[in-house]
Amino acid sequence: MRHENESIVTEFILEGFASDKVLQVLIFIIFILIYALTLLGNVSILIIICMAPRLHTPMYFFLGSLAVLDFGFSSTSSPKMLVDMLAERKVISFSGCLTQLFFYAGFGSTEFFLLAMMAYDRYVAICNPLLYTLTMTKSLTFYLVAVSYFGGFLNSLIHAGCFLQLSFCGPDVIDHFMCDYPVLLKLSCSDFTINELLRIVCASFVMLISLLIVVISYGYILAAVLRIRTSAGRQRAFSTCTSHFICVFLFYGTILFMEVRPNSSTSHEQDKVVAVFSTVLIPVLNPLIYSLRNQDMKEAFIKILKPRHVLSIMDTSLA
Repeated sequence: MRHENESIVTEFILEGFASDKVLQVLIFIIFILIYALTLLGNVSILIIICMAPRLHTPMYFFLGSLAVLDFGFSSTSSPKMLVDMLAERKVISFSGCLTQLFFYAGFGSTEFFLLAMMAYDRYVAICNPLLYTLTMTKSLTFYLVAVSYFGGFLNSLIHAGCFLQLSFCGPDVIDHFMCDYPVLLKLSCSDFTINELLRIVCASFVMLISLLIVVISYGYILAAVLRIRTSAGRQRAFSTCTSHFICVFLFYGTILFMEVRPNSSTSHEQDKVVAVFSTVLIPVLNPLIYSLRNQDMKEAFIKILKPRHVLSIMDTSLA
């Protein structure tokens, strides 16, 4: 065990993606553009929500919190991945691996809970619209976001604690672009049966509890929408939760695919593809989905730009 004998391995080598230099440069250009769009999109959502008073509602407080999570989730692995693509020796220290693992699990688990809280918010808005402002108070909204972070990082703390109990005597090569817990377990030279069992139990608890809230909420939403007599009313009700449902489908679908798929000879390559989708693509898709499908966001963005546009015209005419 690590507390009895100090581990021989003090750093890990990340294999990353293709070994071909030209292909690595091409992947680097694509991924750095995606990461830049991720930062721009999520920061823009935060700025728009902060600057538009009409967006100071529970729904957009949750959306702003999701933008923060996507920013953090992507930044957990993307900067290191981009640096390694151009580096000769792709190494990460034991403490760096532990830090990456902690925040990856923390932000990912928190997003599960937050998406569930957003589903509950949509349930109250559609099924009890007259009581929405009385139910979804500022204090309750803040409490739900805080609970999401607490549950997510408590799960992450358990993962990190289990990781510290492992010994690594070699090999030290991680067939991944980041410190992924299942891959690290396979490199350990100590018995990781309890660690694997605890990982499965914690991951199942996080996913099942959050998924149960989402399914129940959308079950009630669907029943309420079907009771609306006019097609315009049904369409308006559906439009308020379509963006959230798409984000839930993408995030849950990706993680569930990774957890339930059978092991195969190409499992490591599949792990990389799924990890890229969850940590690189989903954080850039979420702001696009909410921005393009949300009329209030588009109108608030135009209003923010309009005064600057007028000022620029006045400055040009004065010059």
